[in-house]
Amino acid sequence: MMPQLVTVRRRRANGGWLRLQIPVLPVLLVLLPLLLLAVLAGLVACLATRVSPVGALRGAAAVLWALPGTRFEIAEGRSALMVSVR
Repeated sequence: MMPQLVTVRRRRANGGWLRLQIPVLPVLLVLLPLLLLAVLAGLVACLATRVSPVGALRGAAAVLWALPGTRFEIAEGRSALMVSVR
């Protein structure tokens, strides 16, 4: 299943959390022209390095579909960042 929502939480200087919820589909539609250029660049890179473009696309799709339920948490001193993919 494709991810639907990305939640980003960042700890503020006062100790509170700033939370952003980003819907994936509208962002994907806005960035679609750049995504098409990235796919073309990936295709050229696959052909230049003799990697199967279909296999590379299949691997990228597998990573995308495995993202829901993933959480990244980074803490360094008083700073903290959490990214959750649903």
